[in-house]
Amino acid sequence: MDNIFRLSILVLTLLSPIAAANSPLSTANSTAEFDGPYVITPTPSSQSTAYWVCNNKLKTTSVIAQQVKRPQSCGQLPQATISAEIKQIMPDTYSGIKKVVALSDVHGQFDVLITLLTNQKIIDDDGNWAFGDGHMVMTGDIFDRGHQVNEVLWFMYKLDQQARDAGGMVHLLMGNHEQMVLGGDLRYVHQRYDVAAKLLDRSYDKLYGADTEIGQWLRSKNTIIKINDVLYMHGGISSEWISRNLTLARANKLYRQHVDASKQSRKADEELNFLFFGNGPTWYRGYFSEEFTETELDTILNHFDVKRIVVGHTSQDRVLGLFNNKVLAVDTSIKKGQSGELLLLENKQLTRGLYNGSREDL
Repeated sequence: MDNIFRLSILVLTLLSPIAAANSPLSTANSTAEFDGPYVITPTPSSQSTAYWVCNNKLKTTSVIAQQVKRPQSCGQLPQATISAEIKQIMPDTYSGIKKVVALSDVHGQFDVLITLLTNQKIIDDDGNWAFGDGHMVMTGDIFDRGHQVNEVLWFMYKLDQQARDAGGMVHLLMGNHEQMVLGGDLRYVHQRYDVAAKLLDRSYDKLYGADTEIGQWLRSKNTIIKINDVLYMHGGISSEWISRNLTLARANKLYRQHVDASKQSRKADEELNFLFFGNGPTWYRGYFSEEFTETELDTILNHFDVKRIVVGHTSQDRVLGLFNNKVLAVDTSIKKGQSGELLLLENKQLTRGLYNGSREDL
């Protein structure tokens, strides 16, 4: 993104359905909509095409020399440089990482995400990676509810490239809403995206299908990772995991292999039913139950040889530590579109990164 990054955020907000009622672009019968890009490659040997919604009309551009450039008169929609590197499957275990930042459940709230990351100096004022060799963990749920999902996805796509160039890493973990959307469960999709689905003649899940750039990128990601002595996932690890004798590698592979499967087929397979639902790592909320004990937690921590578990999924009003900070909850209700926090782990110190840029010890 360039120096008009802040202006872009403002324009995107004004063009969203939420602001459209007060925008001069609205009429009594229609709303100006700008969306995209959706980069589709029909076959491995064919040229990629970027599809854009520009004032409710479909426009296309060719992807030339890996550059995705928007058409003229199409607002400030994301432009991108395509990268094959960030679609490679990466390890699920890392050691010796000096600093980590974690957050979760953005749910399409691009403006809040940018403000939080800028104020906490994870990105600079132009929206570029500023966290050096640190690792960022987004523990799932970019999709659904909010009106700027595509903006968040392309922004994270760019950060993924920039972090690697700086010696760092972005880990975009799959949450239950990623799994829902890619599996065709579209109950929580914002109505803004009805326009793109209609113009491209694709259901919303197919806008992120296996023949799309963002879809391929998402399908390469892990669902659970271990960094130093901390385990990260969307929902949580239940004791049932231990009895099943699963490994991180096997679970992540099964998630990738079956992310496109229907809900019915996932439920029909006993192991997939565990992984994708109920007590599985993307849905589990047991740590927040009165029945869950620290003894049970210690058994889980010992099984993975970690000291802490970081989760999203269960909404809080701040970064919350449970069981003497052995469980760290980082879903800080960004989805409400008002504010949010992030967690910083550096030199064995746990810190809350507040929306206004200040920091407090956890």
